[in-house]
Amino acid sequence: MLKGFKEFILRGNVIDLAVAIVIGIAFGKVIEAFVTIIMDLIGKVGGTPDFSNWVPGGVHVGAFITVLISFLIVAAAVYLMVVLPMNKLAERRARGAEPPTEAPTEEVLLLTQIRDSLQVR
Repeated sequence: MLKGFKEFILRGNVIDLAVAIVIGIAFGKVIEAFVTIIMDLIGKVGGTPDFSNWVPGGVHVGAFITVLISFLIVAAAVYLMVVLPMNKLAERRARGAEPPTEAPTEEVLLLTQIRDSLQVR
């Protein structure tokens, strides 16, 4: 039982998942700090970075606006810090990749047939 558990834990997928979780949590903290900075800048311009107390007509719209702004900042940060660089990296890799091979010529096909028929004998 312990041997099976050890094999499970040391399997590559579990280790990769653990690393991804730790990196994800750390990246989440970076994004959270970034959102705090942006919200503070909004507060400097608009007077308050937290709209939760804004209740026009008795409807608590302010909390929604605060969360919406935070979401948009997080989405922009993830796009700029993760998606955009990964797309650029994928473009570079695609440029350096070998072009797709062309279809074999008739001579190559004929030689392949001859080889295959000789292998059968």
